[in-house]
Amino acid sequence: MTEPNLEEILELIWTIEEESDKVERDLLLKRLEPPLAEDQLKVLTQEGYIRTKDTKVELTDKGRIDAKLIIRRHRLAERLLNDVLEVKEDTMDSSACKFEHFLDEEVTTSICTLLGHPVSCPHGKSIPPGECCEKASKEIGPVVMPLTELRSGDKAKISYIVTKYHGRLDRLSSMGLLPGVQISLHQRQPTYVITVGETQIALDSAIARDIYVRLV
Repeated sequence: MTEPNLEEILELIWTIEEESDKVERDLLLKRLEPPLAEDQLKVLTQEGYIRTKDTKVELTDKGRIDAKLIIRRHRLAERLLNDVLEVKEDTMDSSACKFEHFLDEEVTTSICTLLGHPVSCPHGKSIPPGECCEKASKEIGPVVMPLTELRSGDKAKISYIVTKYHGRLDRLSSMGLLPGVQISLHQRQPTYVITVGETQIALDSAIARDIYVRLV
């Protein structure tokens, strides 16, 4: 594994690829902190993490494996900070950047399991799955489902919430709908009505689809 500042470059290359497929070397250098950027790219090239083709920078197979793990740690850290610790959005990313460097494989797996193996970060970007996700998918895949797939009377626990709209996540949090909370589905039509403790909450289908639950 590379040192933290080099890990951040691999992370940046991955995210640029997600946005535009190709990574222009000049664009990458502009987004890095000079004057060390050239030397850092040289180190990553010498150690076999990246390669340069014409004006493009690409991750090698070795680099892609490491970048995937870095991205996974960062986005799981964001989910933990957002969903459980309720860290404000304006500090969440910087906090996740610091936090991710302290996560080893065992702790990362524990966080992923705690959060119910989420598929995306709070910004809607995909979280690369780990072995724990694949195992959970085989063992309990049919049990983890959108709230919309529950039948009236079903009881379940919220595993995770996937939404691109931060305001929607805030609204659900304010109603006490967080990972680990137990709910029961009271009705499906004309809106989804769930019971949390002694409280009934009505949700439209678009919001209900964002809530993933596990039967209990």
